[in-house]
Amino acid sequence: MFYRESGDFKTSYAKDQQTFPIKLDRYGVYIVLAFAFLVVPFIINDYWEKSVIIPFLVWSMAALGLNILTGYCGQVSLGTGGFLAVGAYACYKLMIAFPGMNMFIVVILAGLITALVGIAFGLPSLRIKGFYLAVATLASQFFLIWLFNKVPWFYNYSASGMITAPEREVFGVAVTGPSAESWATYLFCLILVTIFAFVARNLTRGRIGRSWMAIRDMDIAAEIIGVPPLQAKLSAFAVSSFYIGMSGALMFGLYLGSAEPGEAFGIDKSFLVLFMIIIGGLGSILGSFLGAAFLILVPVLMKNIMVGGFGWPADLAAHLEFVFIGGLIMFFLIVEPHGIAQMWRMTKEKLRLWPFPH
Repeated sequence: MFYRESGDFKTSYAKDQQTFPIKLDRYGVYIVLAFAFLVVPFIINDYWEKSVIIPFLVWSMAALGLNILTGYCGQVSLGTGGFLAVGAYACYKLMIAFPGMNMFIVVILAGLITALVGIAFGLPSLRIKGFYLAVATLASQFFLIWLFNKVPWFYNYSASGMITAPEREVFGVAVTGPSAESWATYLFCLILVTIFAFVARNLTRGRIGRSWMAIRDMDIAAEIIGVPPLQAKLSAFAVSSFYIGMSGALMFGLYLGSAEPGEAFGIDKSFLVLFMIIIGGLGSILGSFLGAAFLILVPVLMKNIMVGGFGWPADLAAHLEFVFIGGLIMFFLIVEPHGIAQMWRMTKEKLRLWPFPH
């Protein structure tokens, strides 16, 4: 069998601790990234950009953020939609206030602003946890949406209450607005998601990640052995909100183009991201991408088959889609609670030992 570690020797500690220690994994990631950067921009069209690829990248970033908080640090959050709205509105105000600012800087600053808001709403985690923390973060969801609806400054005193992304360029190429090219929007999102996915991977493997996992496994024991709960929990809220804020900025600026908080960032979005990390795998960077792919690509595939293939009514297809996705969520929770990422890990373990019994 080709998936083997035998003969893959390490000659230094750095090589032994690299992100992908097995050559086949490492080469597989290189091939996927090369295809994504060098091939997809030349074949992408408007449908694939707006319906499949950009939503997948944007929601993957949000799933990464929530997985850091819930999967790695064990802090339950139902306020993801509100933090997405913070990132979107921060992006909008920065684009209006600084028309010449590079869009990469705008997205990162929107993430930093969201991180500050996340720290503020993460303070209750020092006293409460579990169901009570979920209720507290759910309150932040409703408060933030109410705030963006009721304070006209956030939507620049627009009569409709909606925000619309102005056109912005990166290196002379439009990435937001009606004249943005599909390949430019795609590459902009891909670069950010790729960079920060590797950052998240290394964060979770380092000292900070180990402190998060210690808090997740048993916070009292973690405090006894010297892990400060204040620093660990608030850093998890900050990093998680930073990622979710960048996702909100990308969703507003490059995916939707315009947004209204009640519709674009409602409570359903919080549950959507939560389902992504549950299906993909809690405490797994790969699981964040697998969960986002599952909940973004499966509905698109079903809609194309039922409406485009069989000619069923769109409303019937939408209801069947909810039934099917809900059934699959229940199936994964029962059969494999650790998600698709765990199934992939088990498959690799079997490949390593094949043909011997596992």
